[in-house]
Amino acid sequence: MKKNLRGVHTFVVCAYKESPYLRECIQSLLNQSSISDIIIATSTPNEHISSIAKEFDIPVYVNTGESGITQDWNFGLSCAKTQFVTIAHQDDLYFEHYARTVVGRLKAVSDSQICFTDYCERRGDDYEDANTLLYIKRLLLLPIRFPGAKNRRFAKRLILSIGSSICCPSVTFNMANIEGPVFENGLKSNGDWQAWERLSNQAGSFVYCPYVLMSHRIHEGSETSAIINSGRRSDEDLVMFRKFWCEPIARGLAKVYSLGEKSNSVEK
Repeated sequence: MKKNLRGVHTFVVCAYKESPYLRECIQSLLNQSSISDIIIATSTPNEHISSIAKEFDIPVYVNTGESGITQDWNFGLSCAKTQFVTIAHQDDLYFEHYARTVVGRLKAVSDSQICFTDYCERRGDDYEDANTLLYIKRLLLLPIRFPGAKNRRFAKRLILSIGSSICCPSVTFNMANIEGPVFENGLKSNGDWQAWERLSNQAGSFVYCPYVLMSHRIHEGSETSAIINSGRRSDEDLVMFRKFWCEPIARGLAKVYSLGEKSNSVEK
């Protein structure tokens, strides 16, 4: 029997333009081993989104205010009425025990801010859970796995200081323990990293689930790929490294970090 998480947890599907992967993403949410609320939030309403929403009987919320990646994420969070909220990226898939697992872990930690999981990458029809980038991220996350570390400011900042180790679409928020808007406007590529950095300075726990519970699709039509191709990502990396390091170290790390951008290509 499926566990009922309605009224407790919401998947907010942030839909943008006419993604060919939107239906598959929603189907993965409906195939969960638990039942959550599902809504769609968009700043680009169109027939493609409307028809899929009607097919699955999912309400659509339209952002008529300022739009942008972080603005749309904040809007999506504001549309959810539950304590626990996942911003589901339209290109990605969530494996069947994702919601049940993250909600259980958030409930188990009274001061939890976010719960995030390990993930795999998908290129075309191929799933990959072992590559250099994934190994590095798992290594960076080791400090948060030590007993008593998840609510320590030092540990939370340590896992973010060498790079963005938290996979944004794998994150579920405990809105009861988060102060103010989650995301700040300005950064496009690193809006999520900026949010984790801000939360790391607040009291509360980062709960890490080291199981692969979702897949992040790598494709040339993604917003991340567009930002990388524009060269803006490198500038934003430097902005983030300056939050942790002095200028010479921040510049050195940003230069090294830029080498990892090639992992966001379909062809490796």
